[in-house]
Amino acid sequence: MLEIARSELIQIFRNRLVMVSGLLIPVAVGAYLVYNHETFADLASLGYVAAIVIVTVIAFGLYTTAVTTLAARRQNLFLKRLRSTAASDQSILIGLVLPITVIALIQVVAILVVLGVVTSRPAQIPLLAVAIVATMAMMLALALATAGLTNSPEHAQVTTLPVSLAVIAVASWVGISGTEELTYLKRVLPGGSATELVINAWNGGVPLADSLPLLAPSVAWVFVAVALAGRLFRWEPRR
Repeated sequence: MLEIARSELIQIFRNRLVMVSGLLIPVAVGAYLVYNHETFADLASLGYVAAIVIVTVIAFGLYTTAVTTLAARRQNLFLKRLRSTAASDQSILIGLVLPITVIALIQVVAILVVLGVVTSRPAQIPLLAVAIVATMAMMLALALATAGLTNSPEHAQVTTLPVSLAVIAVASWVGISGTEELTYLKRVLPGGSATELVINAWNGGVPLADSLPLLAPSVAWVFVAVALAGRLFRWEPRR
């Protein structure tokens, strides 16, 4: 698994498409949000700024890049060759997505640290960490499912757009309007409960017992996406 991850890390820095979508765009968006944090905080709150940073970086940096990577490795038959080795299917998939997962996590943490320095630190750091992990797990599971519908790296630019934009739109909707109205709908949509959890963690003022149940929708999406991936994911190109 680690050897696969090392090889994949080298490929990431050689691929211009992955470099732009996985590294440059998330950092640029995060920098823009932090630079204009007062404007976005006036619109909603600092927790909203943190939530949008997390969702945007993970949607573009992790989800889109993971789908592109898996589609590329399938197209060049690398997935097929890996399955002929002693590595298990789980080890192969983990090895392929591990580098971009670590990079996305570093990006999120770095941008949030900057946001905390220029504004104020989050009220509940452990809860914020849990929210980040839950969001990453959800988007990785959705990436596996989407990869089953993606024929090539170029096709990934089309197949990933609906989910990535939808998750960011839901995060903006929840962050700006709150969950006082249409509570269950906002929380059940992908990214909705995760956004509320990040806002609670950053702004504070919400008991931990009221925040932890917000993990349930994200965990449920992980199970749904994994089940879809089991049906849709392919190890070889379509003939």
